[in-house]
Amino acid sequence: MEPTTKQAYALAGVDINLADRVKKTIARQARTTFGSEVIGSEFFGSMFELKGYREPVLVSSTDGVGTKLRVASLLGKNDTVGTDIVNHCVNDILCCGAEPLFFLDYIAMGKLNAEQVEAIISGIVKACREAACSLIGGETAEMPGIYSEGKYDLVGFIVGVVEKKNILDGNAIVPGDVILGLPSSGLHTNGYSLVRRVFDVDANPGGLNKFYPELGKTLGEELLRVHRCYYPQLKPALPLIKAMAHITGGGFVGNVPRILPKGVAAHLEKQSWEVPPIFKLIQEKGNIEEKEMYRVFNMGIGMILVCSPQEADKVAAILPEARVIGGIRKGEGDERVVIR
Repeated sequence: MEPTTKQAYALAGVDINLADRVKKTIARQARTTFGSEVIGSEFFGSMFELKGYREPVLVSSTDGVGTKLRVASLLGKNDTVGTDIVNHCVNDILCCGAEPLFFLDYIAMGKLNAEQVEAIISGIVKACREAACSLIGGETAEMPGIYSEGKYDLVGFIVGVVEKKNILDGNAIVPGDVILGLPSSGLHTNGYSLVRRVFDVDANPGGLNKFYPELGKTLGEELLRVHRCYYPQLKPALPLIKAMAHITGGGFVGNVPRILPKGVAAHLEKQSWEVPPIFKLIQEKGNIEEKEMYRVFNMGIGMILVCSPQEADKVAAILPEARVIGGIRKGEGDERVVIR
């Protein structure tokens, strides 16, 4: 017998009824993040009223969690990656001096797993509330034939705002300025393809449960540590800062040059901070050159700040974790970041 129209989509691998139930659950959770600025989230587009700015500049960013998702899926713990994606995006727009306004998510999987989606959303909602950011929309896509069962992708989209006069673009950086670093909470969301190869995670997922004394926890617990959000701590220090670089994919060499004006270079002293044990473990087990480690990973520094020498002590007073890790010098040639 030919399937009825009602049955056809389910037989093709898409369960509309389950999707509707999951979306209602997501909507209930998302509403807990709303402020008075949210004036509509159930139309074909979500609406957000911008208030209290004289010359507002909107700042947007999008990113994913990368193959950290594979670790989360293997361990059956999916809430932390939801928090990861929000924090990552908040940090990115923070580098322009922007405060977060609203966030949207995209979750795609082969077969809808309500428990998995709800765990991801719970992490997103938690992070949005902590950053005073409204989760005003998103998409949950069931895509059989594109994603195998149990695997999924997660992407975040954020919009923030900054007064035009307060934009941090690095143009004020000059030789003699101080570079401070804020510690990361581990790998954050970068380098996981290399880590998975080093520890042979895909072939031996049980290795994620191995306890490492130097980590004080299992490998899986370490790898799922949440990407730190710097916004609450950094917000009061923003008027003292000339520029910030979020150390994500590409490490120091890939991210610090993005904030440097022409004619200067960043000189970093790697002995000025303690490299967390996870990075040493990865380097030793994978037999990876030190230069490559600093090109791939954050090596324990998640955010870099640049300020004048006169403001450095004030910044450190607001941010006790901040450490002077280098300085700005006149640049020569193509080398923009020197690590020694």
